[in-house]
Amino acid sequence: MSYRREHRASKASLFDEDLEEGGLRTSSSYSHDISEHDNDKAVDSLQDRVLFLKRLTGDIHEEVESHNRLLEKMGSNMDSSRGIMSGTMDRFKMVFEKKSNRRMCKLVGYFVLSFLMIYWLIRFLKYFMST
Repeated sequence: MSYRREHRASKASLFDEDLEEGGLRTSSSYSHDISEHDNDKAVDSLQDRVLFLKRLTGDIHEEVESHNRLLEKMGSNMDSSRGIMSGTMDRFKMVFEKKSNRRMCKLVGYFVLSFLMIYWLIRFLKYFMST
């Protein structure tokens, strides 16, 4: 590869008799040094970008791992709560199987509903009496 570069450089120096912009003649070795310098700067810039992307992907990987752990923990918690809920539902089914238990639940429901209505009515009347 370096042979091709040298061959091109020597070819360019043979046929480089035109004047550059500004009227100064530049040698091919000078332009070769400039292009090498530009290439080095470009390689350094590209290397910085690659390092940045590597760090960024590492951070993303860590974030994904922490989210996966959180989701697994939530899944196990949901499984345990599902077990608790099924036990509770079984107890409710047992309560509603007997007719007397259904009457008791209705009575408690009516009592709570009437209490809430009386409370709401008192608050409503206090609001209108104060204005």
